[in-house]
Amino acid sequence: MPHQRRIEGLIAAMTLEEKIGQLGAFADALRPFAFEFNPETFARDAEQVREQIRSGRVGALFNGVGVAEGREAQRIAVEESRLGIPLLLGADVIHGMRTVFPIPLGEAASFEPDLAERTARATAREATAAGIHWTFAPMVDVARDQRWGRVAETSGEDVYLSCEFAAARVRGFQGDDLTASDSLLTTPKHFAAYGAISAGLDYNFVDMAPQTLRDVHLPPFKAAIDAGALTLMSSFNDINGVPASANRELLTDILRGEWEFEGFVVSDYTSDLELVAHGYASDEADAAQKALSAGLDMSLQSGIYAGHVATLVEQGRLTMDEVDEAVRRVLHVKAAVGLFDDPYRCLDAGREADQSHIAAHDALARDCARRSVVLLKNEGNLLPLKKAGQRIALIGPFAQDTANLGGCWNIFGDASRMVDMETGVRAALEDPSALVVVPGSGIEAPLEGGIEAAVAAAREADVVLLALGEPHEFSGEAQSRTQIVIPAAQQALAEAVATAGTPVVVVLRNGRALALEGAVRDAQAILVGWFLGTQTGPALADVVFGDYNPSARLPVSFPQDAGQQPYFYNHPTTGRPNVPGTPRFFQTRWREVSHAALYPFGHGLSYTRFDYGAPQLDTARLGWDDALTIRTRVANQGTRDGEEVVQLYLRDRTASRVRPVRELKRFRKIALAAGASQEVVFTLTRADLEFHGVDNRPVAEPGLFDLWVAPSSAVGDAVTFELLAP
Repeated sequence: MPHQRRIEGLIAAMTLEEKIGQLGAFADALRPFAFEFNPETFARDAEQVREQIRSGRVGALFNGVGVAEGREAQRIAVEESRLGIPLLLGADVIHGMRTVFPIPLGEAASFEPDLAERTARATAREATAAGIHWTFAPMVDVARDQRWGRVAETSGEDVYLSCEFAAARVRGFQGDDLTASDSLLTTPKHFAAYGAISAGLDYNFVDMAPQTLRDVHLPPFKAAIDAGALTLMSSFNDINGVPASANRELLTDILRGEWEFEGFVVSDYTSDLELVAHGYASDEADAAQKALSAGLDMSLQSGIYAGHVATLVEQGRLTMDEVDEAVRRVLHVKAAVGLFDDPYRCLDAGREADQSHIAAHDALARDCARRSVVLLKNEGNLLPLKKAGQRIALIGPFAQDTANLGGCWNIFGDASRMVDMETGVRAALEDPSALVVVPGSGIEAPLEGGIEAAVAAAREADVVLLALGEPHEFSGEAQSRTQIVIPAAQQALAEAVATAGTPVVVVLRNGRALALEGAVRDAQAILVGWFLGTQTGPALADVVFGDYNPSARLPVSFPQDAGQQPYFYNHPTTGRPNVPGTPRFFQTRWREVSHAALYPFGHGLSYTRFDYGAPQLDTARLGWDDALTIRTRVANQGTRDGEEVVQLYLRDRTASRVRPVRELKRFRKIALAAGASQEVVFTLTRADLEFHGVDNRPVAEPGLFDLWVAPSSAVGDAVTFELLAP
C-alpha cells in the first residue's frame, strides 16, 4: 500500500483509545443538517463533538455541510489532537447536491452509463465545494421486488445494467485523481443482497442460494470496486441467517480474500448494534466483537466500538491485531484521498461561494431528466403535442407540485431551483393561455369540487395531460408498499377525467414500477416520469412537445398486478413454463392475469420506428477461448431522428443449474436520423456465458445458447450458437 510507512508509524504510536476512535463515525453536530432523516443522531452537541475530535475519539463525521465549520473541525483534528489524524467528512449525497438529478432508477432508464458518470461528476463538484469528502453512494443493490421502497435508489432488476451504472457512478464521483479537490470518495452499498429482502419489506431477511448471491447480487459490487471504490457499506439484512454486518464470508473471505479489496467497510446506520435485535448477538459488546472480527471496520453512529472494543481487547475476545488491521484500512483510505497531505481539502470558502457552475449543471439536469423519461404507450401518435393550436388541460396533484420533484434521499437540494411541470409546459407554448391547470385531487385525498373542475376542464380541452403518481415519501428507506398502485384519490380522478372523452396523456411520477389500473392503464399515452429533480418541468415539456424524442427504456418490469411481485424478466425457467396462446391448464400461471409483464424490462417507445434485421453471427460454433461477433442492422423507418437502445440477450438452453429465460449481456444506445440505418456490433466471449455451478464456482458449460438482439426483453427472434468444449 502507498503511504505504508506513515500509517504503520501512526499505528505504533496510537493508544488503544485513539485506534478505536478511528473506527467510529458520528453525526456532525458542528454543522448539523438533515434532522428529518436521522433526528435522533444529534444527541451530542457541538462542544461535545469538538472534545471528541480533540481527544482522538472520532474518525469521521457525517451529514454535515459547510466549509467554515468543517475547517474548524479539521483544524481541531490536525492541530489539537495528539497525533493530528484528519477527519473524513461524509454525507448522503445520492443523486445530486444542490442540483438534483433524476433518482438513480430513473437515470438508469436512460441506458446511458456515461450520462450517470457525468451527473455524478457534477454532484461531486458541488458536494466537495460544500465541505464533503465522502458520499454514501452509489447504491448498487439489484432490486427484483417493486414493493420495496428503495428500488428508487437502484439501477433496477438487471445484473449487467446495474454493473455498468455502478462502475460509471464510481468513476464519476471519484474522478481520475482521488486526491483532487473535487474527488468524492464513494461507498457502494449495501453489501450485500439488500435488494433481495423477503416480500419487499425493508430490513427483512434474505434466504437465497449462494449461487444466486454470487450470480445476481455480488457482481455490481465487484464492478464498483474494479472502478476504484475504496469503501463499502454493509447492509441491514441477514443472508441465510447471518447478518451482513457480521458476515465473515462476505466481509473477509470474499471481499478481502477473493477480491483483494484494500479499503474499509462501514456499517449502515447502527447496523452493527442491530445484531442484538437480530438475535445474532447477546448484547452490545457481543455485537461489537462479532462485527469487528468479521471485517466491519467502521461503526456508523451506534458507538458500540467506542463503548466496548477496549474491554473486549482486555478480555481477549478481540486481538490487537484485529483492531490494528481495521485502523490500517481506515488510515489507508484517508491517505489515498490525500487528507494527510492536504487535510483542508474540500474546505475552501472560495469554492463554496462560487456559483458559476449553475447554468451548466441545470442544462445537464434537464438533459438527464428528459433522457430518463420512458414512453410506454402512444396510441394514434397522440404525442408529441403541438405548441400552438391545441388547448391543453394539465390536471392532477403533480401539475404544480415542487415538493416531490427531488424524490427520496434529496437532503441538500436547492428547493428554490426546482421547476414544476406547469412552468415547463407553459413556457414551451406559443400561447401560454392555451394551458389550463386544475389539481383535481390531492395526492392521497380528494379535493372538494376537484373532480368536477377537472372534468369540466377536460371537456373544454383538445388533450389532457394527467399528472399522477406517488409522493416522494412513498419511495426510499422504510417505504415498502403492499399495493404498488396509484393512490385511490388520484385513480378516482383519472376515472372521472376519462369520461370527458378527451384524449389523455398520463405523466407518472414514481419511484418504482407501478401496477397501472383502469383509466390510467387505458390512457391513450403514458409517460414514466420518475422523480426527475431540478429541471423536471422543462424536461417533461421537451418530451411532451417533441423537442426531445424519448429514448429511455424500463430498468424494471411493470407488472399487470401488484400480486405478481417479486417479478423480474430474467427469472429461471420452470418445468411447466407458461406458453402464451396454449390451452394447457397445468402450467406456470396466475388465475387473474397472464404471466407476462404489462410492460417488460427494456421496453420503451419513440416518436419514430426502428426495425431490426436478423442477428448475424460470425460463427455458429464458438471455440472455448475464442470470441463471438454479432452484427445486427437497425433502421430508423420513421420521419423523425431518434435514439434506440439495442439490447442483446442470451439463454443457456441446458445447464447443470436451471438458467434464466433471458439475460441481458450487452446494450448500446445509437442515434439515427430519419431513414438512416446502422450496423450494431457486439462481441461475446466464454466469460459472458459463465454462472456459478452447484459447487458455487464459476463455470461455462459447452452446449447450445439462444441469442436475441431486440428492443426489449420480451420480443425478437432468437438465433442459436454452440459453445464448444475445450
